[in-house]
Amino acid sequence: MQFRQQALAKLQSPEELDLPVRLARPQGWLALGVTVVVLAAASVWAVTGSVASTVRAPAILTHGQGSYLLQSPIAGQVTAVLARQGQRLPAGAPVVKVRTDRGDAVVRTVAAGRVTTLAATIGQIIRTGTGVAAVERTAHASDPLYATVYVPAENAAAIPAHASVDLTVSSVPAQRYGVLRGEVRSVDRGAQSAQSVSAFLGDSQLGEQFTRAGRPVAVLVELDTSRSTKSGYRWSTAEGPPFRLDSMTLADASVRLADQHPVDWLLP
Repeated sequence: MQFRQQALAKLQSPEELDLPVRLARPQGWLALGVTVVVLAAASVWAVTGSVASTVRAPAILTHGQGSYLLQSPIAGQVTAVLARQGQRLPAGAPVVKVRTDRGDAVVRTVAAGRVTTLAATIGQIIRTGTGVAAVERTAHASDPLYATVYVPAENAAAIPAHASVDLTVSSVPAQRYGVLRGEVRSVDRGAQSAQSVSAFLGDSQLGEQFTRAGRPVAVLVELDTSRSTKSGYRWSTAEGPPFRLDSMTLADASVRLADQHPVDWLLP
């Protein structure tokens, strides 16, 4: 009955046609206009804009052809070590002398290079295939250095040609001398196993270290050169470190990936 009385009262009341109509306030129209402009600008930026990103990965300074592990083709006892660490040797140079059942024999280098590690010691008993030295394939001291970066396989496809790379070298204080500059020269197509990394670097421990998080892709980085620095390479600071760089030095790389449109993140 209460609702019926209210309905009758409404029918009996005159129409309120003389009351003014309330329009939206200017502040409301301004807020609406700003919202529309912001949404339009965001939509345009999502389609035409770009966002830069990087991937960090371990790296090592090497010469372009890498290293090899010199293995003894004979078994016996090492009686003399004929090379020294850091020495540059031609192909066929003697490295260690081994006494066998048939007399003394010499283990020689397979290719010219610099001895980076000597694993054989006098008196050591070695077997066929034992690694006696690691030799870096380089003929001259002036051969340029490169950086080999072991990037996670899922990021390798996003690395464009000539992408810029910043390298934090382990032997160089970055706060004082900055980072080493370079650009991508090539990206391998296949993922690297611990054995393939070890074969290229001549070090089984490095092979395990660089593949600990999975099978990476090797990215070859050409270092930017500079005549005004002691190292001969370009740094983020004006002069860089006051010394030359050695090969087989570890580094941490930051590789710039291909720019992406924000709208790509929303698409499957």
